[in-house]
Amino acid sequence: MLSKLPPRERQIVDLLYEHGEMAVSDICDALPVQLSGSAVRAMLKRLEDKGVVRRTESERGFLFSPAVADSVARKSALSDVVRVFFNGSPAGAATALLGMSDRLDTNELDQIEAMIARARAAKQTKAKQVKGGQ
Repeated sequence: MLSKLPPRERQIVDLLYEHGEMAVSDICDALPVQLSGSAVRAMLKRLEDKGVVRRTESERGFLFSPAVADSVARKSALSDVVRVFFNGSPAGAATALLGMSDRLDTNELDQIEAMIARARAAKQTKAKQVKGGQ
């Protein structure tokens, strides 16, 4: 979804994920390349039409924020990375991440172990439900 956006539109969406709600002037100030307010408003309108950004009214004028929860956007982006770089294999992606274990602290490794245990338990529960339903 987000990977298909043009680079400038993607920069705007990334800013909104990073900072939360922003006014056009704040977006203009935060962009690495100076763009006019009208150019940013035009891109925000396109992003709104695509369903990527939403706007709300405030005392400051319109505030813009991502329309998709960051967890959904992360999952979509990660799915694209797994599909493109790891031939659709989540295990291949996990192996690559674990290959960077020198960058992981003990807490992060514990979190990964706990997530694997939860995934394994959920898989076993689902298998039992399918088997019991036959």
